[in-house]
Amino acid sequence: MPLPIVAIVGRPNVGKSTLVNRLAGEQFAIVFDEPGITRDRTYRNCFWGKHDFTVVDTGGLVFADDTEFLPLIRQQAFTAIEQSCAVIFMVDGIDGITAADWQIAQWLRTQSVPVILAVNKCEAANFGLALAAEFWQLGLGEPIPISGIHGNGTGDLLDELVKHFPDPETVEPETDEIKVAIIGRPNVGKSSLLNAFTGEERCIVSPIAGTTRDAIDSIVTRNGQKYRLIDTAGIRRKKNVEYGAEFFGINRAFKAINRSDVVLLVIDALDGVTEQDQKLAGRINDEGRACVIVVNKWDAVEKDSYTIYDYTQEVTSRMMFVDYAPIIFVSALTGQRVAKILDQVDIVAEQHRRRVSTAVLNEVLTEASSWHSPPVTRQGKQGRIYYGTQISASPPAIVLFVNDPKRFNDNYRRYIEKQFRSSLGFTGTPLRLIWRGKKSREVEGKSMNRAAKV
Repeated sequence: MPLPIVAIVGRPNVGKSTLVNRLAGEQFAIVFDEPGITRDRTYRNCFWGKHDFTVVDTGGLVFADDTEFLPLIRQQAFTAIEQSCAVIFMVDGIDGITAADWQIAQWLRTQSVPVILAVNKCEAANFGLALAAEFWQLGLGEPIPISGIHGNGTGDLLDELVKHFPDPETVEPETDEIKVAIIGRPNVGKSSLLNAFTGEERCIVSPIAGTTRDAIDSIVTRNGQKYRLIDTAGIRRKKNVEYGAEFFGINRAFKAINRSDVVLLVIDALDGVTEQDQKLAGRINDEGRACVIVVNKWDAVEKDSYTIYDYTQEVTSRMMFVDYAPIIFVSALTGQRVAKILDQVDIVAEQHRRRVSTAVLNEVLTEASSWHSPPVTRQGKQGRIYYGTQISASPPAIVLFVNDPKRFNDNYRRYIEKQFRSSLGFTGTPLRLIWRGKKSREVEGKSMNRAAKV
């Protein structure tokens, strides 16, 4: 069976995301002193003792208000509880029992899932017990005093929690997965795209820019391959972003790029390629991630027989940082060609992890040099490539040993990269070429000799 799931629920601003970060051991969820920061479900893997499990952070539950995102947040929380084998109901020990706590407790008593009552903000042990005692009135069993910030009492909470888990030997180990980050400007359709992949309302979709704040992980399996899809906050220009929820959301989006294998760079077909899209493309290339350019809202574009070709040429010319990335035109709203995105993800992920033998690399180098010899400098000295070898993957990095790197200008270096791509592929992935001169090799050799003598 899969990993057990635990949902953390409660009213806004009681510290649910702080506890998620504490249990996961890393600052995943956005924590900010403002109600309503968390909106979607965020899943994080945790462990305690012999048990691995998944914890789900949810938005603050408010039953008496249907304004803005609150009904959608409730639906996200309800879905999380349906998936869970246990629920942690978090309350605020400093505030005491509120009307909202009574409403949530009454609703939880109608659910079939076990409920563990956690009283947060109980930093001092003796004082915490006194604060927690009031919550016996909720009728949900023994309240456990904890501190999400300092970790006090979380061991007792987890000991009680794992009593509701299946035998760890019956839990199936995780299979290899491809991590896919969905990146783009606000309101280009990233959350709609994730919902189209999962076939459910996994993320809240709204015409209001900035709806998504946390990085939202979802697992999708297709043809035996598992994908971890990461929806992220829309990334605006830095000068327009104020410190707060949006700032932290963008920071999580950049971290999602770093922890992914493949990035889906989503562009609004109606807006075309913007300066911000170009900056994001540069960031993806600098991080060394594979990339697929997804042009969304293609259904809203007036087209003729030449539109897709003209648009492709424009995107390729303006996205010079990732001109190696395949381009796919989709509509998250209608589902048009959405399934084909994962076909492209499979291809570029394989190329991103690919290793090529030294013999094959040098065959390409020999042919490339015979067609176009290295340039000659003004001093009459010509560059010479001795051989090349791949030193790493994800992204592929190739060292070229030459007589002097300064004798190879940018045009020739781009030529060599194009020859590698045309002969060997490397579709959708950055290709790192490291030009190493004779002096560098001599210094390395001397250092190795000294180390051997020592």
